Amino acid sequence: MVQKTDLLDAIAPTNRGLLTSPEQNQDILTKVARLEARNPTPNPLGAVDLLNGNWQLLYTTSSELLGIDRFPLCSLGNIYQCVRVEQQRIYNLAEVQSVLGGLVSVTATFEPVSEKRVNVRFDRAIFGLQSTLAYQDPNQFIEAMQQTDKFNLLKGIDFTISSNRDPGWLEITYLDNSMRIGRGNQGSVFVLRKV
Repeated sequence: MVQKTDLLDAIAPTNRGLLTSPEQNQDILTKVARLEARNPTPNPLGAVDLLNGNWQLLYTTSSELLGIDRFPLCSLGNIYQCVRVEQQRIYNLAEVQSVLGGLVSVTATFEPVSEKRVNVRFDRAIFGLQSTLAYQDPNQFIEAMQQTDKFNLLKGIDFTISSNRDPGWLEITYLDNSMRIGRGNQGSVFVLRKV
């Protein structure tokens, strides 16, 4: 599909959105909208086999995610959003490249509110070194999180996020067997590829 290739070509040199000018961002968002108009999966939440799995972030406008790259002596590595439909859970993992190698993980539950949109409630955050957390890859780390209510302080900082906050939402605006596009309640756009 030409629209998909055009979008991938436009985001390839942007380092997930870190290296974009306002003009590039506008061009990318135009290409995103063109691809969304050709969404082959009108009911993405019903397409469990397509949606379920690990997704690597290719591009975002989220200042929260891109802000991880602004810490001194650190740069943003791979970012994953791992969707577990049967558990109604999302695991966000950001690898931080530094001398020691870090990891930022935030988990959430989701509740479908339409064929395309879920309400998302974040409930746990973990910050630490990849070595002390024994991080190897997203699947292995998710399994470790599921088996551990809370990592001890020697492994990393692991805390519960208050459930008193209003839930956010995420709308899936494009889904095929290798790409997903989503829009969040803070106006952010996310382009991800399945790994």
